Amino acid sequence: MQDTIPGLLGESPVMFDPSTPPTNLLTGNFKNTGTLTRMTLGEKNPNKMNKTILLVGETGTGKSTLVNALVNYAMGVEWEDDVWFQIVEDEKRSQSESQTSDVIVYQIFGFEDKTLPYSLTIIDTPGYGDTRGIERDASVSQRLLDLFQSEDGVHEINAVGLVMKASVNRLSDRLRYIFDSVMSLFGKDIEKNIVALITHSDGQIPENVLKALEAANIKCAEDEENEPVCFMFNNRQSTQKTKKNKVALKSAWDITMDQISNFTDFLKENSPQKLETTVEESKIHTRLTACIQNQEERIRFIDLKQAEIQQTMEGLKKHEQEREKNEEFTVEVDEVYKDKEPIRGGQWGLFYEGAVCCKTCDENCHYPGCTVAWRPEDCEVMKDDRCTSCTGKCPVSDHVKEEWKYVNKTRKVKKTLNDMKEKYEKNKAGSQSKLSLLETFQQKIEELQKEKDQLLEKSFEHVVQLDQITLKVDSISTRVDLDYLIENMLKRDAEKFKKLKEIKSRLDERTRAASR
Repeated sequence: MQDTIPGLLGESPVMFDPSTPPTNLLTGNFKNTGTLTRMTLGEKNPNKMNKTILLVGETGTGKSTLVNALVNYAMGVEWEDDVWFQIVEDEKRSQSESQTSDVIVYQIFGFEDKTLPYSLTIIDTPGYGDTRGIERDASVSQRLLDLFQSEDGVHEINAVGLVMKASVNRLSDRLRYIFDSVMSLFGKDIEKNIVALITHSDGQIPENVLKALEAANIKCAEDEENEPVCFMFNNRQSTQKTKKNKVALKSAWDITMDQISNFTDFLKENSPQKLETTVEESKIHTRLTACIQNQEERIRFIDLKQAEIQQTMEGLKKHEQEREKNEEFTVEVDEVYKDKEPIRGGQWGLFYEGAVCCKTCDENCHYPGCTVAWRPEDCEVMKDDRCTSCTGKCPVSDHVKEEWKYVNKTRKVKKTLNDMKEKYEKNKAGSQSKLSLLETFQQKIEELQKEKDQLLEKSFEHVVQLDQITLKVDSISTRVDLDYLIENMLKRDAEKFKKLKEIKSRLDERTRAASR
């Protein structure tokens, strides 16, 4: 049976669990917004400063323990109190539901007058480096960007904490990939805010960790001696005290609290990294990616349209004599058309996952990836009230955001000679009117090829530009089918084919590193 002390955290009581002394479980106000979870302790005072910490690292490095240590420090817990508070999710929330959260935001309010002059916001990224792979990590990056862009989200970062165990001698490919992913979200300006947070430490300077960071060329904030800024934490605060371990635990406590004090001083003195640039680069990145996706779909539609016309021409050639005698002669072809297909989406708090589509062009303008905007006018692909993605660059008013997308489909259709003449000859003018039906079809194929070449050229330019943006190192490989572009570029331009292969090879290496 648990006892409660109502009022210590306002609406969030402190739960005492006698089965795990001296740990006391904190329950706060949990709010799910899509795959983002907010956990709030206390009530925000708008007159108090807030400092934001982003924690990144591999699964199992002790980020959760570090969060608990920061919370206890903020609450003013001391060794003599013989108590340790631990943040846990509401017991009614299922374990499987908890595991769907990519990002957890802990908001610690109401303790500013104890040990800190400011409240704390701690962003934990439990998805980075777990067994679910690179697609999961891309989802984490997207959730962070959504958080930075939402009205009540995070708009500046005071510190990015690289959480590493004291025993690390070299950065694994996986860990390097994680750090690169974070760096690519912010760019080089974030370096002065990056610090190493060393867990499972005995208080000694972690020379091996610092050398590993240097060898991997990981740039961090530097102290007066031009050494990387790092803080050390022991992970034994929740261990129950006994006569045999009390001295060792007191030493571990002192190390952690002393280092947290130094860390919080760093937060107070260091200038925050504003996220306006990150948000703006995110918009550019989104527009480029959406354009490439849209262009790929249009190229695929052209391929199907060319195949349809080719089938028609082959049928006409095969039965030429019959065609000349019979106006009702028919050819069966795979006719290409656009259709609407339901997608997985919906509304979750601030987020609305769906597809932004142009009903004039019958095209997908932003899918997948549109999670923040509730209406087309709020979507990042819109600029100056027009779409940057669809063929006609149509007005916002021509667009919808719903839980369906356009797809290319084919159906078996029988076309008569009269049907074909009416469709392909009615628009002829001047000398073109003298062309035969077969010549008209050939001309149409060439026109489609010209349009396809133009789309390939635009896609290539956008891929190169996207590759140069520091945002989201894995985004091209997860959202754009480079293999399809490479295949189409092979017969068109050797140099551009080589460039696309180079970009693809580099991204594949990042993917392999992430998998390792």
